[in-house]
Amino acid sequence: MNTALWPIVAHITATLNQANGTGEHEIAMRLLKVTEEAGEVAAAYIGSTGQNPRKGTTHTTHDVAQELADVIIAAAVALHSLTNQAPAVLDAKLHAAARRLHTDPALPATKRDA
Repeated sequence: MNTALWPIVAHITATLNQANGTGEHEIAMRLLKVTEEAGEVAAAYIGSTGQNPRKGTTHTTHDVAQELADVIIAAAVALHSLTNQAPAVLDAKLHAAARRLHTDPALPATKRDA
């Protein structure tokens, strides 16, 4: 993963904390932001396929990719807001997902194939 992710996420989170506080309402807003961004991915994808005949093709796959990046950023900020161990939580989850597929590159080949 990009090594710049977590320092920048920490900066964004600190800026949001200073502006909006850290209470339950703010945490809820950060979680809802992830959902909002995911909706924008769906809208961009629909627009890229021309699914709505009234609108036609309104987006590109580049637009979809940009919206997906926004989801990742929003989710990272929300995760960082919930725990001071966000990088470790994501890393553990990433490796668990890879192990379920038996493709974790961090594992020696003999353990991956077992």
